[in-house]
Amino acid sequence: MKIVNILLGRSLTHGPMSRKTSSISTRVAALFASHFFGYGLFLPFFPVVLGFRGLSAAEIGFILGAGTIARIAASPILSNLSDRTGQRRVAILIYSLAAAVFMALYAVPGGVIVLSVCVIGYMVCKAPLVPLSDAYALDVARNTGADYARMRLWGSAGFVAATLVGGGLTSQSTSWIIILLIAAASLNTGAVAMSLPRQKRGDKAEGDSEGDRPSPFRTVWFWLLIALFGLFQGSHSAFYGFGTLYWQAKHIPDFAIGVLWAIGVIAEIGLFAVAKRLSNRFDPSAFLIAAGIASVVRWGLFPLADTVVAMGALQVLHGLSFGAAHLGSVAILARIVPSRWAGTGQGFLATSIGLQMAVGLGISGALYEVSHDAPFYLMTAIAVVGTVLTIAMTPTIRRKTV
Repeated sequence: MKIVNILLGRSLTHGPMSRKTSSISTRVAALFASHFFGYGLFLPFFPVVLGFRGLSAAEIGFILGAGTIARIAASPILSNLSDRTGQRRVAILIYSLAAAVFMALYAVPGGVIVLSVCVIGYMVCKAPLVPLSDAYALDVARNTGADYARMRLWGSAGFVAATLVGGGLTSQSTSWIIILLIAAASLNTGAVAMSLPRQKRGDKAEGDSEGDRPSPFRTVWFWLLIALFGLFQGSHSAFYGFGTLYWQAKHIPDFAIGVLWAIGVIAEIGLFAVAKRLSNRFDPSAFLIAAGIASVVRWGLFPLADTVVAMGALQVLHGLSFGAAHLGSVAILARIVPSRWAGTGQGFLATSIGLQMAVGLGISGALYEVSHDAPFYLMTAIAVVGTVLTIAMTPTIRRKTV
């Protein structure tokens, strides 16, 4: 249980965190913040920027769709390549530099083809960065006792900061600043990665030789677990795709919609901040069950909320529906996947989430045309399935993560 304790924030020492550990934690937090700041500018605002270049909605949709498919495929492949070389920090540097180069192509004169290379190349290079950053943060937590959740929360903070900055720059005259900031964030991510010290891998400190541990990638149980983890995040697809449109249809002011989105992310940050204390009482499976129950309540009541206050109250559940699911999934994967292949394991998780999110968006889009409420009731049903499966698998999960 040592590694599970650390990953969910349980300190193994009774004294204050050492200055060296604090320094490493700060730099890992900066790694997450830098990456998510750039992606927080790209995800919501780059479609608008592409529109300023004269692309039609159909062309923008095609480019982003192709980029999403490429990103889903690239994540486990590039993560596994990095694990094989044993150079996660160097890999993060290389992928970050390449992402900045692809983003710079936006300045090259050209039409759909040039912009397609720019977007798809950027999305592919960004695909392994979160899995590799998570893998490195897990090594830091394992080796130093640092709090993974508190390092990871700065990624969420970076994303919020990006949405605030980007919201003020979405005009044709300032769109070039968005491009510049996205590229600068990629360069900074690589620079921060190379400032980090190399981390010891393996489980020998836990009395378990990594070489004696069977690969989980060859077991059916592992893939069922990966699918389950993806299901929790996939249950958010209707909200990510149509949440804003749904609120606009209910005549919620744009400013209030922005506040509602911010409430969700702040709740997520809040959970990450207190995960250490919660983990003293609850194991990773409990985090997943809490996430499932919160998702059922959140999506089941979503169509019934008719005031901004009620909507805001449901947004607070994002801290559990997303945050608890993430923490539980990461902690379980860290225990069953050898440290050497942590990036690959996180890459498979990212692919599972991406695939289920894509399917969920497609189905939700069709349902939204029929009824604006229907996609959220579908998400409720998915959350119920995920919760029931988690409860059924909890004894096995606990047995394999002891």
